[in-house]
Amino acid sequence: MQGVKRRVVYVGLYELVAILLSALLLKWITGAGAGHSTAIAVVASAVAIVWNLIFNYGFEQWEKHRQQQGRSLGIRLLHALGFEGGLVIFLVPLIALILKVSLLEALLMDLALLAFFLIYTFVFNWAFDELFGLPAAVTA
Repeated sequence: MQGVKRRVVYVGLYELVAILLSALLLKWITGAGAGHSTAIAVVASAVAIVWNLIFNYGFEQWEKHRQQQGRSLGIRLLHALGFEGGLVIFLVPLIALILKVSLLEALLMDLALLAFFLIYTFVFNWAFDELFGLPAAVTA
């Protein structure tokens, strides 16, 4: 599976699981009710979908210009760190707004989510590549 179809399947699967897991995790971390936790999870998912499409397109363009083919452990870590790092920039203000907390409190909450999702992103990407194969940019 390649191109737009690959990206749509990737984002859909990633975000479906992410919404479920992050709503549960946020409820546990923040003590907020299910409504607030679900709202943050849905907003975060929407932001993540847009960021995911932009980031993965750019990452695959970068991969096209590399001399080495394939995705090593280091490249997978770079991918996960880049994606999650960008997401922190977008999500902290949203968490602060929804939960009516300071940016510092929102950052601490987001860092807890980041720790979980850094591992989740790494594992999901590896599993996705194993299941659907690598994108053409990596194997060409």
